[in-house]
Amino acid sequence: MTRRILFSAAVLCTIFAAAAVAADISGNWSGTMQMGDNSFTLAYAFKQDGEKLTGTVTGPQGDPLPLNEGKVAGDKISFSVQADMGGTPTKFVSQGTIKGDEITLITTVEGGDEFPPMVIKRVK
Repeated sequence: MTRRILFSAAVLCTIFAAAAVAADISGNWSGTMQMGDNSFTLAYAFKQDGEKLTGTVTGPQGDPLPLNEGKVAGDKISFSVQADMGGTPTKFVSQGTIKGDEITLITTVEGGDEFPPMVIKRVK
């Protein structure tokens, strides 16, 4: 009987832990990206539906860009953004880790440079 109670308690703890990790990140987030000597604020509007992630990112120019290929799996997030860089279409790929109301993102230019990690925080 004691074994059954302990097993049931362990199963419940596992279920609650999985639910906590799979928290919904829908909402507004903001952070500062460093590019060389320059830094600028990025504002994210995420919409999560299960593992599917959609939304936009808005930079200093003020035009929101749609997120593509967005995915949330456990505490991992990934998406891409297509931007026009001086007439050249450029794909930025971001991957990160969710920790409560903070997400640490690493962004790379497809086939190129990696930017320093950026922490974005939920806007409350």
